[in-house]
Amino acid sequence: MKFGVVIFPGSNCDQDMIYVLRDILKQDVVELWHKDHSLQKADFIVLPGGFSYGDYLRSGAIARFSPIMNEVMEFAAKGGYLFGVCNGFQILCEAGLVPGALLRNTELKFSCKNIFIKAENTDTLLTSAIPKNKALRIPIAHGEGRYHTDAATMQKMTDNGQILFRYCDEHGAVTPESNPNGSLENIAGVCNAQKNVFGMMPHPERAADSLLSNTDGLSVFKSLLSLVTS
Repeated sequence: MKFGVVIFPGSNCDQDMIYVLRDILKQDVVELWHKDHSLQKADFIVLPGGFSYGDYLRSGAIARFSPIMNEVMEFAAKGGYLFGVCNGFQILCEAGLVPGALLRNTELKFSCKNIFIKAENTDTLLTSAIPKNKALRIPIAHGEGRYHTDAATMQKMTDNGQILFRYCDEHGAVTPESNPNGSLENIAGVCNAQKNVFGMMPHPERAADSLLSNTDGLSVFKSLLSLVTS
């Protein structure tokens, strides 16, 4: 499978993502500059983490209008697979590609630490290879990660299985204490109604190499590869 990783001015997790996809998972990867107008025939597009355009105005708000986003949005509208991590998730929300918004953390501080998440269900591409009820230790690094949406949208997403991940404790229990940023219902990741666009705040690419003594994030990437291994 050919992955295209979009690089914006201020992206700082693009090489981490490329390393995991290319060197660990042995996939074909192309780098897509924000001014490009070609997705280079990629099968799967990734928006990595970082601080696109310095997070000026609002996280992801400027990157949403990058030239390449026209092609990215058209790709997704046609059913192409799109995955945004952290700042990439923020860009997806700003572009209306997934429901909701990401607000300032409740403590109004940047948070960088290991947390635990678990998959809400395993019937989406992004969660298909994750053991049910398993708590994954994945790092977060964000100041605007508090997921929010209105009650009606929340109900529709719940009914449609669009909640991908929730913050939990090390035993998999979803509790207020395990919520690192105040996200609505402990939500750490969501997808669109068509289930081809995925966003999550934690960084699975930072937990996918044995040299880091943590490979919990690999199950997320192995889920993506089920497209070509199933």
